[in-house]
Amino acid sequence: MADTKRTFSESWHKVASYRISLFPTVEVRKQYFRGQEYYVLNNPFNNQFFKLSPDAYDFVARLGPKKTVESVWEECIKRAPDSAPGQEDVIQLLIQLYNANLLYFHSRPDTTKFFERYTRRKQKELQSKLMSILFMRLPLFDPDRLLKSLQPLWLFIVSPLGAIVWLVVVGAAGKVFIDNWSEAFNQMQGILAPGNFFLLYAALVIIKAFHEISHAVVCRRFGGEVHTLGVMLLIFTPLPYMDATSSWTFRSRWHRMLVGAAGILIEIFFAALAVIAWANTGQGLLHSLLYNIMFIASVSTFLFNANPLLRFDGYYILSDLLDIPNLHTRSKDYLRYLMEKYAFGCHDIYSPVQGVNESISLLIFGVLSFIYRIIIFAGIILFIADKFLLLGLLMALIGIISWLIVPIFRFFTYLISSPKFYRNRVRVLTISSLFLAFIVSLLLFIPINDSIQAPGIIEARRFQKIFSDNPGYVDKLLVPAGTFVNSGDMLLKLNSKDIEYELASTELQRKETLIMIKQARNVKVVDLPPLIKRLEKIDKDIMDLKGRKDALFIKSRHSGIWQPSEDARLIGRWIDRGDYLGDVIDLSEFLFSAAVSQKDAARLFHGKVQTIDVRIKGQAQHELSVKHYQVIPFEQSKLPSMAIGWTGGGQIATSMKDNTGLLTQEPFFLIIAKLEKNKDVLLFHGRSGRIKMGFPPKPICFQLYRSTKQLFQKRYQL
Repeated sequence: MADTKRTFSESWHKVASYRISLFPTVEVRKQYFRGQEYYVLNNPFNNQFFKLSPDAYDFVARLGPKKTVESVWEECIKRAPDSAPGQEDVIQLLIQLYNANLLYFHSRPDTTKFFERYTRRKQKELQSKLMSILFMRLPLFDPDRLLKSLQPLWLFIVSPLGAIVWLVVVGAAGKVFIDNWSEAFNQMQGILAPGNFFLLYAALVIIKAFHEISHAVVCRRFGGEVHTLGVMLLIFTPLPYMDATSSWTFRSRWHRMLVGAAGILIEIFFAALAVIAWANTGQGLLHSLLYNIMFIASVSTFLFNANPLLRFDGYYILSDLLDIPNLHTRSKDYLRYLMEKYAFGCHDIYSPVQGVNESISLLIFGVLSFIYRIIIFAGIILFIADKFLLLGLLMALIGIISWLIVPIFRFFTYLISSPKFYRNRVRVLTISSLFLAFIVSLLLFIPINDSIQAPGIIEARRFQKIFSDNPGYVDKLLVPAGTFVNSGDMLLKLNSKDIEYELASTELQRKETLIMIKQARNVKVVDLPPLIKRLEKIDKDIMDLKGRKDALFIKSRHSGIWQPSEDARLIGRWIDRGDYLGDVIDLSEFLFSAAVSQKDAARLFHGKVQTIDVRIKGQAQHELSVKHYQVIPFEQSKLPSMAIGWTGGGQIATSMKDNTGLLTQEPFFLIIAKLEKNKDVLLFHGRSGRIKMGFPPKPICFQLYRSTKQLFQKRYQL
């Protein structure tokens, strides 16, 4: 009931003479929420629940066929005048109980009024189904008798022993997954391939079937009942579901939380089993199905079921953890209360929350859940539109109507006709008009900063990449890392026994040839020309081998700071020919090379850049000014460094077929900017960062239009 009691009501005469009581089938359980006592009413025939405060329940419990509503109210007033509900509160309570199908009328009610309420309730249910068109539910049959017959099995599974088995299996699967991480990542690339759709859906049905069964099992384990099993159309995809709402009557919130978490726990358990089986099977149908099961059971669990911002399992777990029933509805009521009281000046309304902690929880949840639902809905539409464009557009149209146009229409109707605002209607309409004008101005007239950001890499303007001309083992690092070297200085020494052996062998061949030439001059002159040619060939080989031996001493061809690679630092490491050994870097001047995506490239060539700066990773609090920059006027497909691509932990999508991590999936445009020195920023060759280019401010609507147009051009070629 409300904290602020409204003793009298102009509508009291409409209900005062009714003889009403709860249905005989209604069950009552006492529960505690946030340390306060409540009574939960449950009608098992329609699975309706309702929560009452002790004062409200005291009133409802006294209703009966021999008493009118007015006589019961007067009795409560005499018994407890300070805590008894007011007439307006009684009317609202009876309406809510009637809408929950918990009231029985012993006298004939005003059927016209109640029929109107019934019609409105059906309309709201229809609207709710239309707004939840992506999550429709179709009940099929009652599984409670089967679940009850298997109760001994549930007692064994939902027990400390079952928890130990769960932990052991999940822990073992975690180790197996870490050992096979690279293979799992590679196989994930084809998860949305057309040929994998059937296996993905089969895995989804298997996992969700056990998910729903686990809810029912745990609910039955703690004494609840499950009377509905059916099919849910999740984004038009048939999936099983069960109704375990009887867990709301559990007195222990930990039991309620365990019922909510049962589906998540069983999905993780099956994902663990699938990981172990997947790692021990070869390529084939079973191997692919197991991978899809472990993918569905992990990704969908954390993105949807375990997420408290969507009304799935995580939401009910959070609701029980905070001890706030109907978290979503109450958060909406609290946001409406804040608007009505502080914006519209309605001081005769009461707060639906109790305590500061509850108000903070409801405020944060209400805002975050609204934002996240929009993001998820937009993501689902884009995902479907990528496969079926017309269906995606239809869903987008339904979403705009149900989530934008209808709520706006209902909001304005509420402002104009709500009796709450009859005293201050002018203020309500004025504030609403000013707010609307502000939103329109913000979207259409107020310029907002317009900029693009692109990842990039810092490179010295003059630097030399050192590569090995010959294979060999790292014998000695002649110059420590970070040392300044001049042109011609020795950096590194490699050791190759093969070259030394070939040189010694070739020198022996030269001695042998010289002896043979000497003999030919004295004995057989006709053999002399071939031997001389052989000597020339051997001398050439010796010169080549000596050159290769000298090349084992790696020298710098420029002046700068010597930065050896990781391989070059390890004594005894084998180096192949052409391997990268390090850099000699001139620190006098640095450039920043950035990769700009195609969707932002148009502004680079046609827009007017007003500001440009660079921020370096690890030193983002400082800005680096740009002396001048150049946009390379043709598309690129090879990144300046793997550090800004997926392989190096960057954001640019790179081709999975390219081992270097430099080849991008989509072309880009390259910006080369000359940086000014900043004493507060240490510049390192190869450090990644981000360039930001500011353009003339534009209103949000123009920026949204441009982004939407680019989205359709990129994804759908429209």
